[in-house]
Amino acid sequence: MAVPKKRTSMSKKHIRRNLWKKKGSLEAVKAFSLAKSISTGQSKSFFVRQKKSFKNLN
Repeated sequence: MAVPKKRTSMSKKHIRRNLWKKKGSLEAVKAFSLAKSISTGQSKSFFVRQKKSFKNLN
């Protein structure tokens, strides 16, 4: 069975962890931006059904 011979340095661990966290935070920013655009009606990639108001039909 393959076993690593040397220990990974702390700086490499920190670099890898920071890259992993950065990817997650970028995805969160994208998701929040998309949610904002959908809620304000500015989205061009999603179609949201508009509720019909029955007051204006009379």
